[in-house]
Amino acid sequence: MMKLNFEKDYVLENEAVLLRPLLKEDIEHLKIFSLQEPTLWDYSLLPANGIENMNKYFEAAFKDKQAEKSYPFIVYDKRKKAYAGSTRFYDYNLKHNTVQLGYTWYGKEYQGTGLNKNCKFLMLEFAFESLGLDRVEFRADNNNKRSIAAMKSLGCKAEGVLRSNCASLTGRRDSIILSILKNEWSESVKENLSLKIQSEKIKYGY
Repeated sequence: MMKLNFEKDYVLENEAVLLRPLLKEDIEHLKIFSLQEPTLWDYSLLPANGIENMNKYFEAAFKDKQAEKSYPFIVYDKRKKAYAGSTRFYDYNLKHNTVQLGYTWYGKEYQGTGLNKNCKFLMLEFAFESLGLDRVEFRADNNNKRSIAAMKSLGCKAEGVLRSNCASLTGRRDSIILSILKNEWSESVKENLSLKIQSEKIKYGY
């Protein structure tokens, strides 16, 4: 097993999707979403709607990567041959052997197409099988039912809600905590998620 190296260029891919390290010039690939689909960040603590916010989003991402707090990816949809959004590992904790997975967003054209399951499979496989982590945690605004449903469909287990645990754009936010443990991944989650991906592969024809 290896330690997450923030200076290394990790590329995660399968036949449907490719995740590579986010670069400063990638703002050219993603700015269309900030201009045309600003509601993508309605529940985000770090919105990227509008070019000014997108610039701040990128600056924060690279600052956290330099501080070895997060590892952001850009998401490329191989089926549509286009960049679809972004996701990242964050709050990597070597002492406790854990990481959080989040800051995930995709353009509306890519939502509900099986893209997210493919991305999460690659990231979870990397986290548990390459990094040897014991726990991957997910958090979301407790009002973001779509995101919560998507995480549960991956095999995440809800642990509870942190009441008013952080500031949000509209005041205070209640955050739901979900997670997948290493043994859960190997015993059931990996296989179940793989079966769902295969089913969606037939459904969406890729």
